Amino acid sequence: MPRFSANLDWLYTDLPLIDRIAAAAQDGFKGVELLRPYLQPADKLAAAVQAAKVHVALVNGPAGDWDGGERGLAALPGREAEFAATLPVAFEYAQALKSPLVHIMSGYAPAGVDIQRCHATYVANLKLAAKQAAAAGLRLAIEPINPIDMPSYFLSRQDQAHAIVAEVGAANLGVQMDFYHCQMVEGGLARRFEAGKANIVHIQIAGVPGRNEPDTNEIAYPFLFDLIDRSGYAGWIGCEYRPRTTTREGLGWIKKYLSAQA
Repeated sequence: MPRFSANLDWLYTDLPLIDRIAAAAQDGFKGVELLRPYLQPADKLAAAVQAAKVHVALVNGPAGDWDGGERGLAALPGREAEFAATLPVAFEYAQALKSPLVHIMSGYAPAGVDIQRCHATYVANLKLAAKQAAAAGLRLAIEPINPIDMPSYFLSRQDQAHAIVAEVGAANLGVQMDFYHCQMVEGGLARRFEAGKANIVHIQIAGVPGRNEPDTNEIAYPFLFDLIDRSGYAGWIGCEYRPRTTTREGLGWIKKYLSAQA
């Protein structure tokens, strides 16, 4: 049975971040993921996680000036020192929260900068990050994000991500496959999952179109959940979607899965 984690930057957003952890647990989630845990002290978050008896499936590494629109530094030439400085912070939070996985965002390809230079910067930064993460007992993930929602984001396709993982050559670096992003630009979700499953360390979901609940939409999620289950995938499926009303009112689609994990 697939294991589902609640993405607390998208779900329960009517509550303060700390309170979202308990709310997810009350609704039956056994896992949560935190894209910006750095908004709270690590020890405070860790205490809330422990009290709620949930696992932290994933944290994002610091992504630069988020409020200013940045979404990662790893593929940005000239900002290597800034990227390196984020790694101890990310790994400290991951260890405090007992999260085995840190998502490293590539960032937007700067206008006027040769794309091959961005690629070389990305690979070099990922090699550095993977080495340090291994020393900390952690794994890393990179996630393709569709260019419709985030134009100019450097990493945008599944084949690109898998090729970069191969080029970096680190055993603790894998691919985070978001079915929403993949469907928006590529399609063929079952085929792409099957082709890449050896590298896939985390999955995320949302409905298409709209990025709402993964229920009535163009993606056949029950079919995909069965496929994932049969594949032997041992990671989490992150619920990273925008509720149509409130998170709790929109959980009808997942109740049978959560009750099976109780």
